[in-house]
Amino acid sequence: MRTDILILGSGIAGLTLAIKTAKALPDHRILVLTKTDKGETNTRYAQGGVAAVWDAEKDHFEKHIADTLDAGDGLCKEDIVRIVVEEGPDRVREIIEWGAKFDKEKGSNGYDLAMEGGHSEHRILHYKDLTGWEMQRTLMEEAARYPNIEIDEHYFALDLITQHHLGRMVIRVTPDIECYGCYALNRKTGAIETVLARVTVLCTGGGGQVYKSTTNPVIATGDGVAMTYRAKGRVENMEFMQFHPTSLYNPTGENPSFLVSEAVRGFGGILKSKEGEEFMHLYDERLSLAPRDIVARAIDSEMKKRGTDCMYLDCTHLNKEDFVAHFPTIYEKCRSIGIDPMQDFIPVVPACHYMCGGILTNNNGKTSINRLYAAGECSSTGLHGANRLASNSLLEGMVFAHRIAVEIEKNIAHWSFQENIPDWNSEGTTEPREMVLITQSIKELKEIMSYYVGIVRSNVRLKRALDRLYLLYEETEELYKTTAISPQLMELRNLITIAYLITRSATHRRESRGLHFTTDYPGQLDFIEHSVL
Repeated sequence: MRTDILILGSGIAGLTLAIKTAKALPDHRILVLTKTDKGETNTRYAQGGVAAVWDAEKDHFEKHIADTLDAGDGLCKEDIVRIVVEEGPDRVREIIEWGAKFDKEKGSNGYDLAMEGGHSEHRILHYKDLTGWEMQRTLMEEAARYPNIEIDEHYFALDLITQHHLGRMVIRVTPDIECYGCYALNRKTGAIETVLARVTVLCTGGGGQVYKSTTNPVIATGDGVAMTYRAKGRVENMEFMQFHPTSLYNPTGENPSFLVSEAVRGFGGILKSKEGEEFMHLYDERLSLAPRDIVARAIDSEMKKRGTDCMYLDCTHLNKEDFVAHFPTIYEKCRSIGIDPMQDFIPVVPACHYMCGGILTNNNGKTSINRLYAAGECSSTGLHGANRLASNSLLEGMVFAHRIAVEIEKNIAHWSFQENIPDWNSEGTTEPREMVLITQSIKELKEIMSYYVGIVRSNVRLKRALDRLYLLYEETEELYKTTAISPQLMELRNLITIAYLITRSATHRRESRGLHFTTDYPGQLDFIEHSVL
């Protein structure tokens, strides 16, 4: 297949980019590949909302910038923070023009702006507790209006195509590595197809499935980051995996874990013990509305001290009609497992939620590989630093999709297709005889990461994780060499790469900062700006 612009991923970054390039370049073909259905994305699962300076009388850019920098614990790139905060409101207005319906205040035409942890003002636009679903719906409907956008579902991108596939030696310090497209598994036919493009953009989401408990959908296996690392692209800050403080504790287990949005605490929910004791005053003066890294560690600490499986969120004092109107999905989910949030405390536990590091990009979304861009959760733009501020992720995806679209419009005339790319070589492989080899390795991987590279880390745990990951890597690479390609095998390979990058980056950072907390270096002692691999 040939396409002018190849976009991997159909979430907020991918579809915003597709729409903008389709408008600007009506004579060019835009191909979006997605590994399942086009609506099954990380974006769809976002509950809280999108942060933007909206009420000019009470809020301003400098406040949002200060909140983001504070949450990022000294590692945000201030120029990037300023770009996202200042350009953000225009991107939100665009998606409203395309049809997004954010909640309005009762009896008013103004938007109902919510408060979330780490924010100093009410600035979160939302659609009940289904904001991501509403934005995904809007983008799919808008994208369908453009005949030059083609969305192909059930295509699993396997590897990026570079000079390596033309027989050249490519290593991490090779200058001018170029991307010519990707190899992709057509899951409907089983064929591995060569997709050539003048420019490729990764919008592949995060890698939360590397942990046992995560709010991420099952598709979040870090594919874009892993492909970029294999292609010798630069990746940074992977040690900063954000654990959302409040996923719903369900002893029966479910994957993904159900998220109890930060907005519930912004609405007045209070973190407590089973006995009804508040505890956040022991950790931060902002109490239940402290940034996520602080709240997650506080809950983890209290669970360990008390020997309990969860802590609790008290919403019993809140108005039922208002709570149900704002959080209908959360309310119904709680009721489905026998909890009435108006009478019972909601049991909560931290769960892996967001990848703050990722593929290193510049302020226009360009990676270290020419003709390859990245946007959304798979990228590391410098916005989040050591910890993402709540509801900044959807904003970042839209802002960088716009900036990449501008770059592509300026440069696409200078890019041509690379000829003579060989077909995927599957010689010598056979169909897998025992899928248990793959499924059991995924279980082992999740156990390793959850117990050794979780919210609290240590040198001993990280060393043990690296040793076990290497064994899994060797076993999986042997399978890869001898077994026909399957989505499960490729997801396992990608997850092992993500696990390695997280753990290796964590060993490099000999201090506690943001989302990376180690008992060996509890203070900020050995500052390194960015851990680039």
